Order: sequence, then structure tokens, then C-alpha cells
Amino acid sequence: MTLEGIKQFYISCSSDEIKFQNLIEIFSHLDVTQCIIYCNKVEKAQFIQEQMQKMKFVVGCMHGKMEQDERDKVMEEFRSGSSRLLVTTDLLARGIDIYQVGLIINFDLPTRKEQYIHRIGRSGRYGRRGLAINLITKQEGQMLLVLEQFYSTHINNLPNDLS
Repeated sequence: MTLEGIKQFYISCSSDEIKFQNLIEIFSHLDVTQCIIYCNKVEKAQFIQEQMQKMKFVVGCMHGKMEQDERDKVMEEFRSGSSRLLVTTDLLARGIDIYQVGLIINFDLPTRKEQYIHRIGRSGRYGRRGLAINLITKQEGQMLLVLEQFYSTHINNLPNDLS
């Protein structure tokens, strides 16, 4: 797997609350066909989904504590485009190819550096360009440096104008 064709950025945040505010801000500035939002914990994924739904976003959530039929239903809604946003854990980091996914947001950086490429690799499929935005706290800053070194890449601060 390669990071070629996937633009990577980060946004520094002081807390999860600020991460959430930045997450919502991203959707006010970008026209997103489909997006996967990764969290490290099931509870956080569910919380983000609930908060986004309160703000009238059509968003699904999928994680390993769900029954398979529930997961299948969420994936079908996402694949069909009736749900454009999906909050998930690393359950969806591998083996899922959805053509329309152009944006990956790491609400949490993965705890294992090897997972990063699998997460952001969900965008930019089939020769298309992808975008990965990492929301990071000061505590996650070190992991960002580890990822840059491990993948021999540079992850820039998100510019004000993404064009």
C-alpha cells in the first residue's frame, strides 16, 4: 500500500471538545461525497455519531460490538450513499473499498502506526485523489512524528484554503 495520491493534514486541538468543533467546521468548508471518521474507542464513536445526529447530520456508526446484521445495514446505507458519513473504529480499516470515499478523518490517531495506512487508504481508491485530516491533541503530537518517520512522509498543518 502507498500514501501516493492522498493529501495528509493535521489540525492541532486542545481537547476532544475542540476536535469535535473542528470536525463540524470541516464539513462547513468542504463538499464531501463520503467520509469515514475513525475513533479508537467504541464509546467515542457512538458519542460522535449521536452529537452529529443532534446537529442534523446523516451519519452512521459501525463497530465491533454491533451484531453482524446491524453492521450490514449500516454498510449498505453507506455504500448506497443514503448515509454520507460513517463513524467507526478500526473495524473498517481494512478490506473496505467504497469508490466515493474521498475524505478520511482520524478523530483519534491510531494506537498502532501500522493501522494509519489502512485507515487513510480507504480514500483515494481506484486512482482517485484522497484527503486525510488528523485531529490531534498535544499528547498525540508524538505519534504524528512517529507516523511521519515510519511512512517517510510529511503531514502539514491544514491550510485555511484547501483548494
